[in-house]
Amino acid sequence: MSFSGKILDWYHINKRSLPWRDSTEPYKIWLSEIILQQTRVAQGTPYYLRFIETFPTVDDLANANEEQVLKLWQGLGYYSRARNLHAAAKMVVDDHGGKFPESYQQLLTLKGVGDYTASAISSICFNEPQAVVDGNVYRVLARYYGINTPINSTEGIKYFKSLAEKVMDPDHIRDYNQGIMEFGAIQCSPKKPLCLHCPFSDSCVALQKGLVDQLPVKLKKTKVRNRYFNYLIPIYKDTSGNQFTRLNQRIGKGIWQNLWEFPLLESKNALEIDDITIRYKEVLDTLQSVEILEYNENAIVHKLSHQHLHTRFWIIYTDTKFENQIPVEKITEFPVPVLIADFIKAFKF
Repeated sequence: MSFSGKILDWYHINKRSLPWRDSTEPYKIWLSEIILQQTRVAQGTPYYLRFIETFPTVDDLANANEEQVLKLWQGLGYYSRARNLHAAAKMVVDDHGGKFPESYQQLLTLKGVGDYTASAISSICFNEPQAVVDGNVYRVLARYYGINTPINSTEGIKYFKSLAEKVMDPDHIRDYNQGIMEFGAIQCSPKKPLCLHCPFSDSCVALQKGLVDQLPVKLKKTKVRNRYFNYLIPIYKDTSGNQFTRLNQRIGKGIWQNLWEFPLLESKNALEIDDITIRYKEVLDTLQSVEILEYNENAIVHKLSHQHLHTRFWIIYTDTKFENQIPVEKITEFPVPVLIADFIKAFKF
């Protein structure tokens, strides 16, 4: 039996029941694919369900405001995906009359849609014979054929795409593409793959040569940058006992664009309370008569793809009002990075 035939047989027996799996509606497939980029199915599924409930159609998503989209996305990370999702929805509505493009080439014109996503949507929704290549597919092909070309190199990207096109089943492309991705997620998983009960156990090069744990090969990542974040949480209580604090919106093209956070004092190295006492006015220049308390003695290391954020929170009590203050009970309405969301949950205002 051919490679694609074994994938199809395996898939028909082992495919998971997922909320978007039996649909060929482009909006639902596109939404699921964007959410599942760099996100496990178990984590992404509740987000998918919330998005579908909140925005049942692409028109609903296009007409939402960005803060509403970012708030719903909160906790998934890589927030550029959410901004691109919103922008692409507007493109579908404004440029295509609310109807998704039906070809691979046209889908590529949508914001945030690359080769993989366009291939997935065009094949699953419109039966266009386009081969998908995601992390799962890279792993399956690299192990089965014993390929040590780095998957994140220019050469590797081209080679694996070409190979994926050669082994796909164009007549059953919808199930085949979903099948090979599912196979990589469940059977040929990154760690502890189920090699003993694999339909390819008699022909997999990596298994025969003892290379399963070494494939696929990836080039080393960019050097990690260490940054030191000091979040200053101003708290003012009025005569009625109501408490207020402040959030600022991040701007520019850096991490967490357009999300909200407490006033941030970034430093070149770790700061102590004496440093904060001297420097807090750099970000809270109008605060008077303050008491500063250390919230966490040891920095929380928040790891992003190329950055490690060594983060400490400092509580600053004041008996005077300050600019842009908001009631503390309102802060959960703002879209914030998960680092800030975790603090809000833990801290008792």
